[in-house]
Amino acid sequence: MSGDVCDFLLPDLGEGLVEAEVLTWLVSVGDAVSVDQPVAEVETAKATVEVPCPYTGTVAALHAAPGETVAVGERLISIGTAAPGGADGSFGAVPDSPQASGEALSSRAVLVGYGIGRSTRRRGGGRRRIRGESGAGTTASAAPPSSPGRPIRTAVVSPLVRRMAREHGIDVGALRGSGTGGLVLRRDVQAAIAESTAAPASGPASTTSAYGERVPLQGPRRVMAERMARSRREIPEATVWVDADATGLLDLRAALNEADPQRPVSLLALLGKFCLLGLRRFPALNAQVDTERGELVRFSHVNLGFAAQTPRGLMVPVVHGAQAMTVRELAAELTAATAQARAGSLPPARLTGGTFTVNNYGVFGVDGSAAVINHPEAAILGMGRIIRRPWVVGDDLAARPVTELTLAFDHRVCDGEEAGGFLRFVADCVERPSLLLGDV
Repeated sequence: MSGDVCDFLLPDLGEGLVEAEVLTWLVSVGDAVSVDQPVAEVETAKATVEVPCPYTGTVAALHAAPGETVAVGERLISIGTAAPGGADGSFGAVPDSPQASGEALSSRAVLVGYGIGRSTRRRGGGRRRIRGESGAGTTASAAPPSSPGRPIRTAVVSPLVRRMAREHGIDVGALRGSGTGGLVLRRDVQAAIAESTAAPASGPASTTSAYGERVPLQGPRRVMAERMARSRREIPEATVWVDADATGLLDLRAALNEADPQRPVSLLALLGKFCLLGLRRFPALNAQVDTERGELVRFSHVNLGFAAQTPRGLMVPVVHGAQAMTVRELAAELTAATAQARAGSLPPARLTGGTFTVNNYGVFGVDGSAAVINHPEAAILGMGRIIRRPWVVGDDLAARPVTELTLAFDHRVCDGEEAGGFLRFVADCVERPSLLLGDV
């Protein structure tokens, strides 16, 4: 093949994401591709996205198999151009200006942080020049040939790979990289970790090992694990709870859904609405702590997060500006966001920016939970299952549908009086929804 071979590096996908897993290749080696054509479907920690190609030409190489993880800045795909054109042979790549080639190509599907500047191009090895959005470039030498008696410097490009090796005590200098030019990849470090934890070769043979299974924390599970761990480290959390007679709540939902079956209202939507009204009275819980400035940040809006269990793990979609929504509007937003989260199509922006979270863990058949606050928020309210229990009604004992409401809150933003007042307000709404008329 004559002409250039252009390496397309995995671009910055935004929202602080540093890697993505290749789910499906949409092209094969030898296929013709054009600017903006999707070439791969990748899964980040927050969403599944299609990656568009910024070049026109023929697919020369795919640098990751489905299921493999690629870090931002690593090669994803190589495109061979049809023939060099222009003074610098840049035909086929997205040009810096319409005059750079005989055709004014324009990449409309630029990903966040990547830009449409000059590409990484290879012509017969040697040195590469990488040019980004600003037009300024850096140079990097190709992997040097080996020579007798001279050790080859191990190439480790990804900071994620370096960190993984460091955390597990792996010397990357002793590894033989499986990537181009001896590049040490994630799978090389993972193999070294597995080898270091395996049973020693000497001694009696054993059919078992110290571990039944090792499952890497990836995607949403890893993000959630990091967020929950940070919450436990940084937030002085306190928990209050109360039982509530849910008869009024169930009657209200039944009446609303009977009146308009085409726009159903869920228990979670009603609970969310109760919390939104409660935050008007107790705004300290709709806040976060700015530790660097030593300030409490209280929000005038409520971005309502809600816990959703998906095939990719626990996720917390966010309904932005929920304080301005009716209960039916809120119910529709919750339903749509849940469907997107389970399908893996929820935009990353819908997974960030929450100011308060609700959780209906009663769907799992449990009564209560010491919920973990979704950092950097200040509180989370959860509702357990609704089950018939003995309940005092006036002077009589009756079987009533009862639920447990639990509020976990950051003790830095308020004291128990305000937290208890908020929880009591929500519980009163559950028991006597007619109280809402005074706040809507």
